[in-house]
Amino acid sequence: MIKEKYIGIMSGTSLDGVDVVLCEIDDASCILLESIEFPFPSELKSELLSMIAGQCTLEEVGRADHSLGLLFTEAVASLLVSHSIDAATVRAIGLHGQTLWHAPHGSHPFTMQLGDPNILTAKTGISVVTDFRRKDVAQGGQGAPFAPAFHEFIFCNINASISVVNIGGMANITILGDTLIGYDTGCGNVLMDMWISKHKNLPYDKDGEWARSAEVDYALLDVMMSDAYFSLAHPKSTGREKFNEGWVDDCIANVRAKNDSHIPRPTDVQRTLLELTALSISNEVLKFNTDVVLLCGGGAKNSFLVERIKALMPNVEVAIAQNADQIEAMTFAWLAYKRIHKEKVNLKDVTGASDNTILGGVYA
Repeated sequence: MIKEKYIGIMSGTSLDGVDVVLCEIDDASCILLESIEFPFPSELKSELLSMIAGQCTLEEVGRADHSLGLLFTEAVASLLVSHSIDAATVRAIGLHGQTLWHAPHGSHPFTMQLGDPNILTAKTGISVVTDFRRKDVAQGGQGAPFAPAFHEFIFCNINASISVVNIGGMANITILGDTLIGYDTGCGNVLMDMWISKHKNLPYDKDGEWARSAEVDYALLDVMMSDAYFSLAHPKSTGREKFNEGWVDDCIANVRAKNDSHIPRPTDVQRTLLELTALSISNEVLKFNTDVVLLCGGGAKNSFLVERIKALMPNVEVAIAQNADQIEAMTFAWLAYKRIHKEKVNLKDVTGASDNTILGGVYA
């Protein structure tokens, strides 16, 4: 088996940073060699959030695509320089791109990720594999989540009944078994990050400290959990176009419509949003009677969130996966390997696509 080096790049819906990894991959393993988290420029983050929240022009879309291409190029350059990596030794880069909109339903299903790969390959001299999701959507799939296929690859030899939960901006679950199951459980960090940014001007609630200081507003939690998304059967996927500030405001307005004197405190809303993430995850895990849950993604670093997930599933062993914060970027390094070797990805049972297929386009 010939081992090859691949770079993976992931910037998720949280817009809190660009994760870049260097992996050594063959048909039996994916080993993390190096990684960095490259800062996401606050001005670009604000521009993207404004585009997602409202209308934007074609010029703004084009500028964002270019700006993201430059950002991903700088992130890769930082990895190469900081770890003295020779670009000539890297077979390809797997680039997820920055999701602006995800709408896999309706008469014109689509998913949009920006970040011009032409800039990345021109500046680095390394081939780039990107645009992974649209082929799955073209075959009738959700185009997400893709992490379950990689979870199956790296965790298949564990001798236990396992589920894997990735807590990024959105949260997704993988159930490993005879048939691979995976789907988005709902919001992960995205609403907690949005709320604390709005009220405390902080990018995220470190260890859930602000949430821990408050109380769950159960009237608000009941309204949030009654959203139709949480009762949808899988396959399903979601994003900021669904779970956003407007959604939280609507839930609060719904509570106040029933009791005008009920005005949730900002701190209690933060606590309730954390409980929403923990509850929506645990509800899905418990449907499958797994013995062990491995947590990964940025949310696995939120100690209070992990504490609440454990409390809601007292009979399930909850552990943090190795390389928990790098697994998503590793996924796209591995997907690049699969594309370069023209191998199909096992996702049809996850996304609902008509068949497993080769994913991604190559830019060289």
